[in-house]
Amino acid sequence: MAKETFNVDTVHSEIGFSVKHMMISKAKGHFNEFDAVIEADPENLEDAKVEATIDVSSIDTKNKDRDDHLRSGDFFDVENHPKATFVANDIKKKSDNNYEVTGDFTLVGTTKPVTFNVVSEGQSKDPMSGNIVAGFSGETKINRKDFGLTWNATLETGGVLVADEVRITFEIEAHKAE
Repeated sequence: MAKETFNVDTVHSEIGFSVKHMMISKAKGHFNEFDAVIEADPENLEDAKVEATIDVSSIDTKNKDRDDHLRSGDFFDVENHPKATFVANDIKKKSDNNYEVTGDFTLVGTTKPVTFNVVSEGQSKDPMSGNIVAGFSGETKINRKDFGLTWNATLETGGVLVADEVRITFEIEAHKAE
């Protein structure tokens, strides 16, 4: 089968993250604005083309002060680095619907290879439009220091305010381009 283009339906998709906070809990958030295009043969995702862009200023942790701090030069420096990007360059099938998708992830002007564990959730026909819709979910972990995100504060009780490891997750609904 030939490659087909799928566009992300951001209303039915999410890119989120979580990071240990104060060594005892997790701070979670997501990005409200992002886009991705997937060019793939639905029967063989190993040669798919995947490109995603996140508007980092759209970060939402349900706390305006924290979001503003994350947008600042202490973290994402959105004034100078408004976008994060991911471009896949290697996709390996691990089992039936499970893939390892490796690509170049750029955050705050630093590009590093990152591998996502991805599940192809299948396809369906949209009953409203008749269009083909595909679902994907995935996750990875990155070390924020690898991308120059080093701001932190030491806790009185030992440890730090923000852990180095950040878990990134996504749930994607993509519609076949007409």
